Amino acid sequence: MTVGRALAPGKTRVCPHCKAKILESASVCPGCHHHLRFDPSAVAEKRTVSSFSPLRVEGTIRHPTGGGPWEYSVLVCIRNERGEELARHVVGVGAMQTNDIRTFSLSVDVYAPRGTVPLK
Repeated sequence: MTVGRALAPGKTRVCPHCKAKILESASVCPGCHHHLRFDPSAVAEKRTVSSFSPLRVEGTIRHPTGGGPWEYSVLVCIRNERGEELARHVVGVGAMQTNDIRTFSLSVDVYAPRGTVPLK
C-alpha cells in the first residue's frame, strides 16, 4: 500500500495539460479543470479540506459606436504587506472594434492544506 506524501503549503508544480503553474496540492487544475490525480473531494470540483473566495470582481467594457479600435491588456499583480511586488503577469491581450463587448472576471480562492482549518 502506498501512503501519500506530505505536501509543503505553497509548493508549486506545472500542470501537465495546460502548463500553468499550480499548487502541488491541487487535484484539479484551476486553469484547465483537468483532473490531476484521484481525490474524492475533486469529483465535485472541490480541492482540499475547505476553501473560500475572499475576492471576486467582474466588469464589462463596451466599445462605443464611432471611433477607432481599442487595444487592452489584462494584468494581474500580487503584492505583500509591504507593497513589494511578488508576481506580475499579463494574462491576456486583445482588440475591440465598435460595439464589441468584453467581460473580465477575477477571483482569489484560498485553500487550507490538508489537516488544517482556514480562518474565515
